[in-house]
Amino acid sequence: SGLLTRLQTSAPTIRTLSSSNSFSQNIPSYLWKLGRLNHVAIAVPDLEKAQSLYKDVLGAQVSETVALPEHGVYTVFVELGNTKLELLHPLGEKSPIASFLQKNKTGGMHHICIEVDDIKAAMTELKKKKIRILSEEPKIGAHGKPVIFLHPKDCHGVLVELEQA
Repeated sequence: SGLLTRLQTSAPTIRTLSSSNSFSQNIPSYLWKLGRLNHVAIAVPDLEKAQSLYKDVLGAQVSETVALPEHGVYTVFVELGNTKLELLHPLGEKSPIASFLQKNKTGGMHHICIEVDDIKAAMTELKKKKIRILSEEPKIGAHGKPVIFLHPKDCHGVLVELEQA
């Protein structure tokens, strides 16, 4: 009984997050809500090689290449079950991806995309909070839905795309 008592008193205390409201009480209520991570976008210098990596080497389901002239990119989506990767390649010399690849020759993570339930309300609220939005109005994105981009300097160095869910 002495050993059992010592084990019980010397066992580390394990704390778990309770499902109480204490955590969510600190979250202000908004007129809009963040949803799920829609995709992580990766700029690639060679779109065919990148498609082949995900399709032929890793065995992922990979979409066809789609040109988005308004955004100056070619896009390919890689399905991952819980989210997607968006492979981005420049479409024209004025493409923002072309300038990204000039600085990052081998490519790299370009932005993350998070769904929102009300993009207009999100824009209004974010402007009040001094978060810069890179366009005056939402543009139609690769999924045919309105999107906006938030300035990376206002988002800890990450370019954030918000997409209407």
